[in-house]
Amino acid sequence: MLLFFPVFIFAQQAPTLKELIDNALINDGALNQQILENKYTKLDDQKLKDVFLPKVEVSGKAGYLYASAHLQSPEINIPALPPIFPGATIPEGQLSNNLNISGISVMTKAEASILLYSGGKVKYLKEANKEKNISENLLMQKSRDEIITEISKAYDQMALVQESRKVLDEAKKRLDINKKTADKALGYGLITPYDHKKIELAQANLDSKLVEYEGKKELLITQIYLLTGIERERIAQIQPQLQTISYEVLDQNIENRVEIQALDHGIKATDYKIKAEGRWWVPKVQAQTSVSYFGLFNNNISTSKELLPNSGKKLDLNPANLNILPLVQAGVGFKWDVFDGNEGKHLVEKAKIEKEILENKKRDASKKLNLNLANNQTIYTIANAQIKLKEKSREIAKQGLEQVEKEFRYGTKTSSALIDAENDLENAELDLQNSIFNQRRSAIELMKSTQNLQIEKL
Repeated sequence: MLLFFPVFIFAQQAPTLKELIDNALINDGALNQQILENKYTKLDDQKLKDVFLPKVEVSGKAGYLYASAHLQSPEINIPALPPIFPGATIPEGQLSNNLNISGISVMTKAEASILLYSGGKVKYLKEANKEKNISENLLMQKSRDEIITEISKAYDQMALVQESRKVLDEAKKRLDINKKTADKALGYGLITPYDHKKIELAQANLDSKLVEYEGKKELLITQIYLLTGIERERIAQIQPQLQTISYEVLDQNIENRVEIQALDHGIKATDYKIKAEGRWWVPKVQAQTSVSYFGLFNNNISTSKELLPNSGKKLDLNPANLNILPLVQAGVGFKWDVFDGNEGKHLVEKAKIEKEILENKKRDASKKLNLNLANNQTIYTIANAQIKLKEKSREIAKQGLEQVEKEFRYGTKTSSALIDAENDLENAELDLQNSIFNQRRSAIELMKSTQNLQIEKL
């Protein structure tokens, strides 16, 4: 029990905003998809590193071999060997024959090769892949910022709901006290039953708002649970506080935005790709060596006609098994694409178009991001001013309600005036909480505009 008790206590603790964000980053499907796609880029990089590793192949085959060769002799002069052989002349084409070879053939081969020089293409492709990897990681940072924004918004909405609940609870307490005053006033005949019913109606409206806010809280718990995977029981214990975020833009430069940096690295990648595709005409050099074995079993060598005119005998031999081992080859070869049907030229042009597309995207993104920064700066300034205005409105509404409550007790104000004053204070307090919520949203968007979103500041 003592060993498991600390674990049980931890399981019941409310998660912090950082824990919610960390879990959401792990649980987000879109971000995980980007991470998986980035593995393709890393795999391509590994493949480029391995291109210079030696390749070893072992092959073999066995089967029936049959070969036939047609032989036609030139004119042959056979010298005389006195007194045994008088000599002779065999005219051209006199010895016309077919040589047939058949048997069971077996061949095995072990071959090793290694690329010595790729024409410089692999070097540039490595650099292009490196820039592509950096670009993809930067875009993942953009996705992380969006996840942080979404979680912080849900977290602040939870705080907003709870602050709203506090406002409604305070309003309910005041109405309960004023209800007792109204009960006495009704008994003394100081107010009409209609005025008394208005107090009861105001209480019923408050009860319905409390039910509405409970529903909103349950919806937020479900949303955070789906985003983070944390137990609903722990999420329900979150008690965040709505506090303003103070942020000052020290650098108006948007060049550090991940969108711009990702495009910059994408443009560099296309530069290297253009250089890689432009190396199509450079010769490639490869070293290769092999060892082979050839065997011919149960073979037969024969001719279709007589070996010599009028000899009366054809060739029909069954020699012993033929084995050739080792048959060794080693050397260096090259491949030079003198003309490839303009394929290399087209690939270069395609890479240049890709670069132009990225440059155009960067120009467009720079305009939009500069406008976005200016817009978010304005919204942030307005949001801060709105908080001061709402604080002033709340103070006025609070003083107004206190005055109306005194006059209601003395019978100089009706229940309608009391309910109106109560609604004014309730709305003023809710507006203040909403303005703080909006200020936090504008501050976070301003941080994102300058690529300076920090969890610690939230």
